[in-house]
Amino acid sequence: MHVLVCVLILSAVVVAQKELHYVSGRDGMVHLFEWKWPDIATECENFLSRRGFGGVQVSPIQENVIIDNRPWWERYQPISYKWSTRSGTPDQFKDMVRRCNKAGVRIYVDVVFNHMTGDHKDAKGTGNSTANTYDFSYQAVPYSRYDFHTPCAIDNYQDATNVRNCELVGLHDLDQSKEYVRQKIVTFLNKAIDVGVAGFRVDAAKHMWPNDLKEIYSRLKNLNSEYFDANARPYIFQEVIDYGGEAISKYEYNSFAAVTEFRHGKEISNSFKGNNLLKWFRNWGEAWGLLPSQDALVFIDNHDTQRENSGVLTYKSSRLYKMAVAFMLAHPYGNPRVMSSFGFDNFNQGPPQDLNENTLSPIIYSDNTCGNGWICEHRWRQIYNMVRFRNAANKTSIDNWWDNGQNQIAFCRGNNGFIAINGDNYDMKQTIFTCLEPGYYCDVISGDLIDNKCTGKIVKVEEDRKAYIQILTWEEDGVLAIHKWSKLQ
Repeated sequence: MHVLVCVLILSAVVVAQKELHYVSGRDGMVHLFEWKWPDIATECENFLSRRGFGGVQVSPIQENVIIDNRPWWERYQPISYKWSTRSGTPDQFKDMVRRCNKAGVRIYVDVVFNHMTGDHKDAKGTGNSTANTYDFSYQAVPYSRYDFHTPCAIDNYQDATNVRNCELVGLHDLDQSKEYVRQKIVTFLNKAIDVGVAGFRVDAAKHMWPNDLKEIYSRLKNLNSEYFDANARPYIFQEVIDYGGEAISKYEYNSFAAVTEFRHGKEISNSFKGNNLLKWFRNWGEAWGLLPSQDALVFIDNHDTQRENSGVLTYKSSRLYKMAVAFMLAHPYGNPRVMSSFGFDNFNQGPPQDLNENTLSPIIYSDNTCGNGWICEHRWRQIYNMVRFRNAANKTSIDNWWDNGQNQIAFCRGNNGFIAINGDNYDMKQTIFTCLEPGYYCDVISGDLIDNKCTGKIVKVEEDRKAYIQILTWEEDGVLAIHKWSKLQ
């Protein structure tokens, strides 16, 4: 009986760590990559909460080494666990978490504890910590050589031990099997839980042993009861890059926390680029070799893949990218995350900054878009309106799939939403069953519903719930979407 009780408790914890803890009626996460804490707080209050976003993934909070020319990837070379980065101070981080929670938007922190820095002469951090990296001496933690795996290079992805015990691109690899290292990591994560974060993205989880991660997660506190239900567990999504063909599988990690499903963005991008037919998405999900839906954090691109020329769509192919994101948000598979980027022309380029290397704030324009070097895809109408579509369609399934045998597709989400996509290079002109009540609806891709008027296309749903759908090749967007909240009264 005692064993059974323990198993049931462990099962409950596992399920809980896959719960996002979004406020009721909200869905969808946005990665505000490299944004400053005060700017994120303001964005939660002024935009995200009003548009129905569920949460924000923020950049790493722990102090990182300062690297010449300030590349984006310096954030992934920790020098200590102090909360001092170019995104702001500890007090600013705490204020952001408080304000976002108050606005009904949850915060998920990107955390790095697979490794510390690589070797740097006179290593100094964003919080003024120093380290003798050549001697594996990180005084601000403190870590010493004893806390790391014996140095070796990852050079064989068919060998799980090599991948997990050696150094990823020269970054000093911590040994999470050691109790002292575990305690340092758990303390770091629990401090973030104390101030009200909802969970964590675990960087480089693939490079750590599953049993070590499971033990670390088990020691985490319940979420702060000021913002979350009693006994709520942190949502954890682990970075496990698995396109198949390697020794390490995503299925080694999804039993105890969620996992980032990299094949999701690759397959969708491949199809919208014309390399596969959209009609095949009729059975999109596990049948494609993807993780179970509740285990998967899904995305079209992320901060790594958009720089790696990995075949995924990015903001640089904006029309196709918006179509791909619309499909992701309209489809019930997985927990979606929208990317919000800064503009870049080369792999290393860091966030927009002034002459003193201080990160610039986005400038917000009257049409909701932004500038000052920032892209802000989450502020594109075609994307934020699909977040609202997802909320309107919450807890409904895909019904009445339609396709033309090629790249024109459409489907309902219960009786709450309808989307059509034209991926062909010729016009889409079809009468299709929409599942929605008869009436006039605003297409939320081409415009908004404002004062009971549509600023974009109007769709008439007839008494038989069918509508004439037209998506022309010369139009700005290859998508049309309507839902129960976009109906004219």
